[in-house]
Amino acid sequence: MIAFVSGPVAALAPTTAVIEVGGIGMALQCTPQTLAGLRLGQEARLATSLVVREDSLTLYGFADDDER
Repeated sequence: MIAFVSGPVAALAPTTAVIEVGGIGMALQCTPQTLAGLRLGQEARLATSLVVREDSLTLYGFADDDER
């Protein structure tokens, strides 16, 4: 399991944040509340939950462990 990701915010979209982790852009699906607290170029640390399905791997990002 991926417990959290940390790094600069590389991109923001209506339901997604991209966090740069070790040169790799990790796309996280986030709630509007979580996205509202993020700013492009600023450091962020998001708790995560990886959902594995037969046809997809989806990484969800949360502002903190309580939201997760």
